Amino acid sequence: MDHDDSDWKRAAKAVPELRLLRWLVTGLALVMGLGMIAIVALLWLRLGQPVLPDLPEAITLPDGARPEAVTFARDWIVVVTDAGEVLLFDRSGALRDRVQP
Repeated sequence: MDHDDSDWKRAAKAVPELRLLRWLVTGLALVMGLGMIAIVALLWLRLGQPVLPDLPEAITLPDGARPEAVTFARDWIVVVTDAGEVLLFDRSGALRDRVQP
């Protein structure tokens, strides 16, 4: 009982695998830290973007129609109303087509 293994250096010399274990734990901590930094950076970049582009002021829906979904394409703005009607607007806000699926 007089042999004390609480001293780290003496224990590391007695069991060389502990040095490898220490390096593995240190490496894992570094990789986890870099991973957390990458996740925070990606969230900051993605959540900093605007959610939707602004609708043109000239878009007016038919009487009694309420928008359920809005989709922005390259040349079109598509609005689906609560009645299921699809309205196609151009970029200036003029109604081009109405489709009832």
